[in-house]
Amino acid sequence: MDQSASTTEEQRISAMDRETEARWQRVIVEENPAFSRLMGVRFTSGSRDRIEAELTVGEDLANRNGVMHGGAIMTYADILGGAASVLNLADGARTTTIESKTNFFRAVPLGETAHAVCIPLHRGRTTMVWQTTITRADDKEAAIVTQTQLVITSWQGPSAATSEPG
Repeated sequence: MDQSASTTEEQRISAMDRETEARWQRVIVEENPAFSRLMGVRFTSGSRDRIEAELTVGEDLANRNGVMHGGAIMTYADILGGAASVLNLADGARTTTIESKTNFFRAVPLGETAHAVCIPLHRGRTTMVWQTTITRADDKEAAIVTQTQLVITSWQGPSAATSEPG
């Protein structure tokens, strides 16, 4: 590869990184959904190929046995998969979860911090599939969640007034 081609490739990668960083700032920091904040999800790093986060298991996320509730684990993974999808969408597109499967391996005790890593298994034109691995403080896997996200390329939000056919 000649020097000019190498420089062009480095500029393309740098531009892509700046674009991803700007999208990360907008989507994850500025537009972070209230439910994600309510859960206490703290995003620690992210790119279009990998999102990482942590979540401290408090009493509000625990079940009656004093461990992280299964629904909280599933929600945690869904938040990461949605965020990862948004980082990979074209401008103006939206996404929604259409399928999710969770394998539970170990409990995450109250007071521990659950770490999560979300990676793509498939990024297509109409769907994306993400795998989120949640680990405990001892680095043992607590759960693996695989979810499918629908890509909605044309989004028109709900209208303020709907008319019924007469």
